[in-house]
Amino acid sequence: MNKTEFVAAIADKADLSKKDAEAVVKAFTETVEKELKKGGKVQLVGFGTFEVAKRNARTGRNPRTGETMKIAASKTPRFKAGKAFKDAIG
Repeated sequence: MNKTEFVAAIADKADLSKKDAEAVVKAFTETVEKELKKGGKVQLVGFGTFEVAKRNARTGRNPRTGETMKIAASKTPRFKAGKAFKDAIG
């Protein structure tokens, strides 16, 4: 399912216009992004948690040359599914 299909499904399920549903999806993604940029997390009980994971600096190998290289520390977004969401799928 791509974004257009997702927006259409939300519009149908919530009895909204596609324009309104797209605004809702955009607001949701922007709000999650803003909170994660601040270092916070977004918990949706029963669905899951969006949070930022920190990856420490480390050394790695260039697969082409085998040469050792440094990989800088970074932050990455993570999603951990909630129990009810896991149970609904599995």
